[in-house]
Amino acid sequence: MADLKANNELYLAVLPIISLSPNSYGKTEQVLTLMGDKNLATEFFPDEVNNYLQIFKNRTKYLEGGHVQGYEFGIEESESGRVIVRVTQNVG
Repeated sequence: MADLKANNELYLAVLPIISLSPNSYGKTEQVLTLMGDKNLATEFFPDEVNNYLQIFKNRTKYLEGGHVQGYEFGIEESESGRVIVRVTQNVG
């Protein structure tokens, strides 16, 4: 059987969430997630990106398992002078 190692190129995004549930209507928070399209990446200011990146790195152990073997991170400068986080999800 062939070795099926592959990588998924993803991008870190911070999304606002506003609850419409009757028990917590209007409650707001932010979530970190990964998007498959570079155009959907959050553009961070260089002085704030490391805090978001560290939070995500500390939680990857809960996202690993099955075919997902780990994550690698890279920071890329965007055209605006801010930065985006490219995440390589190692699967196999």
